[in-house]
Amino acid sequence: MVQAPYAVKRANPRFSFFADAEVTLRDGTRAVAQLAELSSRGCYIDTLEPIPIHTKLRLKICDGTRTCELPGKVIYMHSGGGLGIFGMGVLFGDLGAEQHFAIDAWLHRLAGQPGKNSGKHSFTQIRG
Repeated sequence: MVQAPYAVKRANPRFSFFADAEVTLRDGTRAVAQLAELSSRGCYIDTLEPIPIHTKLRLKICDGTRTCELPGKVIYMHSGGGLGIFGMGVLFGDLGAEQHFAIDAWLHRLAGQPGKNSGKHSFTQIRG
């Protein structure tokens, strides 16, 4: 019997998004990161150092035009298969209005909907 390929069902759309990032841990330790994916609730980052699951952090994202700093928590980690790169899923914490605006602007641009950053069309209001 042939099984259908595994499909990930997400409540919030995830987009490929490449941006520079910096992670700051609670003890002040900093790590350079690369953002690879973005959604309204979190992102996927790559670092050279593993950050343990459940670690709370501050994430500074810069795409060359806009910078956004926000709280997050590592919810899963993948090793780089011996390549020395670690990929991590980061769930965003509570976001302020400016952070919502920045994430929404990126998501609307990635979804091909520039300029629709208002009210009921907000990606970051789809939280649950």
